[in-house]
Amino acid sequence: MSTQGNNLDPWYTHYADRTAGLAASEVRALFAVASRPEVVSLAGGMPFVSALPQELIAGAFERTMRDYGPTALQYGSGQGMPALREHILEVMALEGIRGGVDDVVVTTGSQHALELVTKLFINPGDVVIAEAPSYVTALTVFKSFQAHVNHVVTDEHGLIPEALEEAIAALRAEGRTIKFLYTVPTFGNPSGVTMSWERRLRVLEICRANNILVLEDNPYGLLYFGAPAPHAMRSVEEDGVIYLGTFSKTLAPGFRLGWVLAPHAIREKLILANEAAVLSPSSFTQHVVSEYLDEADWKGQIDTFRGVYRERRDAMLLALDDYLPDLSWTHPDGGFYVWVTLPDNLDSKSMLPRAVKELVAYTPGTAFYADGNGRTNIRLSFCYPTPEFIREGIRRLSTVINGELELLTTFSQTAPLSVSLPDDTIISPPANLG
Repeated sequence: MSTQGNNLDPWYTHYADRTAGLAASEVRALFAVASRPEVVSLAGGMPFVSALPQELIAGAFERTMRDYGPTALQYGSGQGMPALREHILEVMALEGIRGGVDDVVVTTGSQHALELVTKLFINPGDVVIAEAPSYVTALTVFKSFQAHVNHVVTDEHGLIPEALEEAIAALRAEGRTIKFLYTVPTFGNPSGVTMSWERRLRVLEICRANNILVLEDNPYGLLYFGAPAPHAMRSVEEDGVIYLGTFSKTLAPGFRLGWVLAPHAIREKLILANEAAVLSPSSFTQHVVSEYLDEADWKGQIDTFRGVYRERRDAMLLALDDYLPDLSWTHPDGGFYVWVTLPDNLDSKSMLPRAVKELVAYTPGTAFYADGNGRTNIRLSFCYPTPEFIREGIRRLSTVINGELELLTTFSQTAPLSVSLPDDTIISPPANLG
């Protein structure tokens, strides 16, 4: 009898074992429905690129074709353009990072950098220590290379050093091989939490003592809403930290440009891995971004983004206070996300279909754990919808949560958590998210 059973893919038995980590998201189909214009999506982390003046980018395109056309349309270096790498040093200097042009490797977005690092270090069964909760697609990458993800708990100040020490000791006692710690320490995805400076130093000390690399992923570090965030971990530790950066959040994700700052020996292997994967990052987009950074007030533009996202963060926190005052959530000082904790008797994943029916979408907390946790959490993204739509989205979400609690009360006779609604005018479903 065929071992394929009823599988409709005739090549099912031919795939490599690691493709088991490429399973589709259990909520992807719902998100396809949620992309309809009448749905207020608080799910995706899309930057509000409309805040970027089009003439700035158009001018960079025109100068690139006028001055560098043949070069920009050709293959390039596997390490990336020296001129762009010079600019990247200027960007990282804002977070206290020092380095040389030769230390930087340009990649096709920081997601690609994450995959290259994982490919270089992970054998099947190796351990990646990651914050709980952690960036969903990083978990997908680690799983695709058959890594075991061990979560370490966080609080409002970020990763807890004592928990990290305990996890390392337990893993070592089991004879496990730990390859690196993965962290988004500044305005983390999904929690919005920032690791304190004292904890950054302590975490680095623990990893140094245990010969564990730190993979510092920093997409949001410059998007602070008040005082600047603590300097990057890479600013005080050069040999033990691999730093990932990107232009996706401070410029635009469509350019697909990120970078890695790594110790010398790792950098050389990253260049080879980059060449093996893509030959070279796009010469054209590197030229365009380099021209933009040459001519535009890019620091002023980042400040504009800060203002846009601060206003939307404020709108979300106010709406949560008004519509869901009995729940708890994080209060991010930057970035894109708020992490909400539901009552213990609710399940964010099973509640999502009802939310989409009520024309609001969020990301269930289970997406951000490798071990099935996060059932009572949801990630809300405030970066893309307008403040008015954010408020309407939270109002719809409160209707969903109230409905779930009423059902539980009806069928279990348990006292519900009181979720109060303000006397607010009901907004009609928006025709378009804009």
